[in-house]
Amino acid sequence: MNEESRYLTFALGKGRLAKTTLSLFEKIGITCEEMKDKDSRKLIFVNEDLKLRFFLAKGPDVPTYVEYGAADIGVVGKDTLLEEGRRVYEVLDLGFGKCRMCVCGPGSARELLKHHERIRVASKYPNIAKDYFYNKKHQTVDIIKLNGSVELGPIVKLSDVIVDIVETGSTLRENGLEVLEEICPLSARMIVNQVSMQMESERIKKLINSLRAYI
Repeated sequence: MNEESRYLTFALGKGRLAKTTLSLFEKIGITCEEMKDKDSRKLIFVNEDLKLRFFLAKGPDVPTYVEYGAADIGVVGKDTLLEEGRRVYEVLDLGFGKCRMCVCGPGSARELLKHHERIRVASKYPNIAKDYFYNKKHQTVDIIKLNGSVELGPIVKLSDVIVDIVETGSTLRENGLEVLEEICPLSARMIVNQVSMQMESERIKKLINSLRAYI
């Protein structure tokens, strides 16, 4: 298949992330009119002129599509990249969706973190929590995976602390919790499939450079 006829495929994390990504792409001349149709039930959207295809996926699935080559390029939060640990190239920090991954809990839990006691940690991000406590803090903890409102963990005494994303911290404060330790800053990242990076390096590098210049 010659260079000209191949589509570049993008997997975008559903919701706010996809909206912000598309408006950023428009600034550098990449549009997809089909995606603007709110009633569309389509799963894949195409821009024939630019030979681009887009599809929306649940955040945690985006790195999977990219690793296996079902998408050449993906846009997803750094939290998802860290949690999923997929083999992809992270090529660009898009600079939006900024927040922090933190250890949070009641003020009284500060001491437990200092003295390396064996504590219970609830999180939607068990891998990030494990990496932080085991590899960075060298503290043995029991990690409990939750899918919903993690803030409940310490309130109902399921866990001593939680590992979660903090944007403003207002939800924490409303529930009597606070940030105890910061793990890392987060934002939206662009990732590329390892084979695509070699096969389509010119098109992809051009795209990265246009975005970088704009950001």
